[in-house]
Amino acid sequence: MKPGNTACRFAGAAIMKHLAGASVIIMTLAIPSLAQMGGGSPELQQKLAALKQSAAENKQRLHQYQWVETRQITYKGEAKPQQNFQCSYGPDGKVQKVSMEPPPQPSGRQGRLKEHVVEKKTDELKDYMQQVQSLLSQYVPPSAQLMQKAFEAHNVSIVPGGAAQLVFKNYAQPGDQMTVSFDMAAKKIQSLNVNTYLSEPKDVVTLAVQFGSLPDGTNYAQQINLDATAKKLQVMMTNSNYSRLGQ
Repeated sequence: MKPGNTACRFAGAAIMKHLAGASVIIMTLAIPSLAQMGGGSPELQQKLAALKQSAAENKQRLHQYQWVETRQITYKGEAKPQQNFQCSYGPDGKVQKVSMEPPPQPSGRQGRLKEHVVEKKTDELKDYMQQVQSLLSQYVPPSAQLMQKAFEAHNVSIVPGGAAQLVFKNYAQPGDQMTVSFDMAAKKIQSLNVNTYLSEPKDVVTLAVQFGSLPDGTNYAQQINLDATAKKLQVMMTNSNYSRLGQ
């Protein structure tokens, strides 16, 4: 073997060894970034675990209460009469609502035609509100199971800043987004903002939810503002007068 060839082989081996070492260093440095992108950073795991535990515990506590929901609806630019509902969780784990409003009084013959028109609009609005209630139940309160599912699909990230803000994509529906502001010290949700839709993506719905606390520390959705732009529907709901069942 020629001396020149031997020198070239040693030089080539040294270069390959150097490149291999550099690759290991680059991959090691890249691991934390990839973990953060995929939702595996220790900070994210810690905050998500605290949020899931808080959400699950609060939902169980709320099963012990009944409360009043005050609802104000604006539909196609027209403000509807305020409604009040007595609410509590049923055996199926869903919120049951009973109207607290007196039944409408029957009208005479002259008012029947107008009454028929009003009933048609009312039925249309009821259909929308049933869809709205079904949609709301997926986000308020947030589900520990759905949050974990989003995490496993690498659809959770943290918003940089002082308060813990976790962003969930494809949380309940493909293409939706839910941002939760969570107080790590108090272990309570402060607010929740959602971009989602009703039956299809063009039926955009936004939710802005502010949370409050009961005397025993239970966290609850104090005020909910919903805007379904495509349906020309705005709903403001306030929950109050919480009392333990059986008292």
